[in-house]
Amino acid sequence: MARFRWVSILSFACLLLVGCNKFQHKKPDPTKGVVTGVVICTDTGKPARFATIVLTAAPKPGEKSDDSDPMPASETTVTDLDGRFRLEAVEPGHYYAFATLEGYLDPLLVLDPDKIKSLSPGWEQRQYSIDQWKSHLKEVTVSAHRISDVSVQIERGAEIAGTVTFDDGSPAIGMHFQLFRKAEKGGYIDVGLPLMDSWTLHALSDGHGRYSITNLPAGEYTVCTLMPTDAQDAAARVCLGNVFRKKDAETAKAAAGETAGGTDIEIPLTGLHTVAGTVTALPDGHPVGRGSLRLLYADDREKARETSLLEDGSYSFEYVAEGKYILQVTGAQDGEQKESDSNSANAEVVTVKSVPIRHYTDKETPLTVLNDIEDFSLALAVSVPGNVPAAATTTQKQ
Repeated sequence: MARFRWVSILSFACLLLVGCNKFQHKKPDPTKGVVTGVVICTDTGKPARFATIVLTAAPKPGEKSDDSDPMPASETTVTDLDGRFRLEAVEPGHYYAFATLEGYLDPLLVLDPDKIKSLSPGWEQRQYSIDQWKSHLKEVTVSAHRISDVSVQIERGAEIAGTVTFDDGSPAIGMHFQLFRKAEKGGYIDVGLPLMDSWTLHALSDGHGRYSITNLPAGEYTVCTLMPTDAQDAAARVCLGNVFRKKDAETAKAAAGETAGGTDIEIPLTGLHTVAGTVTALPDGHPVGRGSLRLLYADDREKARETSLLEDGSYSFEYVAEGKYILQVTGAQDGEQKESDSNSANAEVVTVKSVPIRHYTDKETPLTVLNDIEDFSLALAVSVPGNVPAAATTTQKQ
C-alpha cells in the first residue's frame, strides 16, 4: 500500500509539475545523463524488489516554490527482480536518491508537519526535509553523457497494529487513523504530511476492525481512530485508552522492525452528541453564509472540532463528547451578492453590480454539551466599515 501511496503523492505530483512518469521509460538522450543502481533491504541483505526509487533535486539557496511537497520527485521508477533500476535522460545536476517499499521507513512519516508549515515553501522546507532524512539519502551528481551508479539501502520500519471496535463488541470497519509521535523535548508530533491528500495516513480498519500502520520510525506513539467525515481536521477522534483527547491517551512504543500489537480502541455508542445551530447577522437576523466555526476545549483551548458555515447560515458538529467547550466563529461574512440591470436597448448586455460584502466580528461563547443540541444560534455584529470591500461593477454578455 505504501508504494502506491508514494505513487499518488510523489510520482503524481511529479506528473503534474514536471511531466515525468514512473511507468513510462524515457528514451536515451545524449545531452543528458543516466542514473543506474540497486536497492538493498538492510534487514535481509536481499534486493528490494519492486521498490519505488526517487530522485529529488538538491535544493538551491533562495529557491521558492508553490509546491507543498518538501521532497518532490524529479525522477522516479520501480526496481526489477534484482532490485536494480535505470533512469534515462536525467537532467544534469545534483540529486538525492531514496527508496520506499511497504514495511520499510517512509520519509513522509519522519517529518514534522508543523515545522514544515513554519518554513517558506522551496529551499527552507526542502533543506529541512533533507537534514531530517539525510542518513537515508544517497547523493548523486548527474552529468551529460555519463552514467552515475548508486546503491540505496532501505531499513525495516516499525509497525503499530490493533483492532477498533464499538462498545457493543461489533467491529468498526473502514475507520481512518491519526498518529502522534512523542518528541524528544516533550509534546507530540503529527505523523504524516497531507500534501494532496486529506488523510495523512492511508491505513483503514478491515472487515474485522483490524488495522496496521506501517513504515514508521521507532518511537513512542499514540494512535486515534477518526469518526467518518470528509476531512481529517474536522473529524472526531477516539484515542488509545478509549479517550477523546490526545493529552489523555495512552501510548505504545514501537521498535524498528517490530510490531507494537494490542493497541486496541473501543468507540462508545453513547455519550457522543450532535451540536447544531445557525449564525445570523445583527440587527436584521439574516443568515451569515460564510465563516469558520471551531469547538475549543474550555480548559486549554485545544481545538476539538472545526467546520464551515453553510450558505443558509447553518452548521453542525457530530460525535461531540460530553464536556465544556468554547464555540468560536471567525472570518464570518455574507455570501457574494450581485444585482443585474438589463439594458433595454441591447437585451444581450447586462450590467452586473457587485454589492459590498458585509464582514462580521469574531465571536466566542461558552458551550456545555450534555446531550444533543439542535439549535445553538449566534448573532454577529457587523465589522468596522474599513474591513468592507468597495463595490465593483462589471458588464458581460448574456
